[in-house]
Amino acid sequence: MRIDHVALLPGYAAATTAVLVLVLDLLFPGRRGVVLAGAAVGAAATAALAFGLALSGDEARFAFCGSACSFTVDGRAAALMGVFALVTLGVLGLSATTRAPMGEHCFLLACSMTGGVVLAGAADLITLIVALETLTLPLYVLVGLRRTLVSADAAVTFLVVSVVATAVSLLGAGLLYASTGAVHFGQMNAAAKDPSLRPLAVVGCVLLLGGLGFKVAAVPLHAWAPPTYDGAPLPVAAYLSTASKLGGVVALVYVSVEAVPFEHDVAVAALVVLALLTMTVGNLVALRQRRMVRLLAWSSIAQAGYILAALAVPDGGATALTYAVFFVALELAAFAAVVALRTPAPVEADARVLVPAGGAPAVPAAPARAPQVIDDGGTLADYAGAARGAPWRSAALVLALAGLAGLPPGIAGLFAKVAVVRSLVDSDATWLAVIVALNAVVGLAYYVRAGAGLFAPAEPGTPVRWPRPHWTIAVTTALIALVALAIGFAPQIVFDAAAAR
Repeated sequence: MRIDHVALLPGYAAATTAVLVLVLDLLFPGRRGVVLAGAAVGAAATAALAFGLALSGDEARFAFCGSACSFTVDGRAAALMGVFALVTLGVLGLSATTRAPMGEHCFLLACSMTGGVVLAGAADLITLIVALETLTLPLYVLVGLRRTLVSADAAVTFLVVSVVATAVSLLGAGLLYASTGAVHFGQMNAAAKDPSLRPLAVVGCVLLLGGLGFKVAAVPLHAWAPPTYDGAPLPVAAYLSTASKLGGVVALVYVSVEAVPFEHDVAVAALVVLALLTMTVGNLVALRQRRMVRLLAWSSIAQAGYILAALAVPDGGATALTYAVFFVALELAAFAAVVALRTPAPVEADARVLVPAGGAPAVPAAPARAPQVIDDGGTLADYAGAARGAPWRSAALVLALAGLAGLPPGIAGLFAKVAVVRSLVDSDATWLAVIVALNAVVGLAYYVRAGAGLFAPAEPGTPVRWPRPHWTIAVTTALIALVALAIGFAPQIVFDAAAAR
């Protein structure tokens, strides 16, 4: 067994972050800021180590090697590790006012980050599935950590569907092992294929891709996403929509491009069906949404369809990963702006007094209301007047929505969609490129509606309050928006990192 510990440094840092959070929560009970700062430092260190490996220029590093290696860190894997860490860092920055216990919240995020970092370097089916479940398992608890009926219902929905999807994935992986006698990606391709076992390989390939499709909320395993996102705390919903979805994309790329190219036709057929259903259903249902988080959830389902379409062509893995990184930046910016606009803050008591007709002494209309807390994304109507009352936060949300729609100034989204359409046209899949383009046009309707709502006047009699967000949320939102804007002007960095293998 050969182990290169340098290749494992990002994973060590991520796992150490989880332990550090536990220790800090024990040593400083009730000190939310200390725990949050420790988790943020750990996530930043993980990102620094990962990007250091990506920029080192060294050849690929390997770990857990026998006849083949189970863990490989090259330029692309290291860059993906850094992205997982940065997304976690961004979500931690948005979590300053979360109502969940901070120690548990940060610990679970660090555990999930560890799964994402390991997933990026996975080189066999066992490592891939274990890492993907490590990324996902903490999210069940994070969704329900707020301990309300809505969040508990969302967590149970997420858990039940995920268990079914994991079982399907494991069954597919088992059938692939039975047909090839290998679990390492390279050995699966090199193994001699017995024609009599091909039906097992075909069924295994379809089941594995279908099960992994759950992680990106692909139709038909998509119905969990909107209620789960809407029931989860906003920072957790942001993580689900970005890091969790990125993990699913990475797993799908590794399986379809590296593990089962010997069943390329079968994989392409499965991915095309998933892509068509996912982008179409996601866009059509998003048109009817009135709640902000549900709109973002359904739109992210549609975005997953575009990613799956990119995987349906040869050498589509790099395009799919590029699109996924652009999407993660813009989606995180959208959720960050929503968190900044919907910052948990006490609502002032209603001090109005009623004076009955006839000049009777004034009496209070009702006892003063207890402080309430805004802890969800609200409806689209709740954002009316935001452009006037909170211009900078509204600008960040408009930037993110425009990017997701593929419009300036969020031109990262435009480059992502052009890359997918071009790859399809170059591979003679023009019909699929046309469907992608038509769905993108449909998506404009709800993105424009959500953005235009920020400039609409508030309904008469509706109190308009845009409380100042916590400083960490304000800083994090600004930084995420700047990153989303910057990668649109330097997209080649993302394209090169996704292609480096």
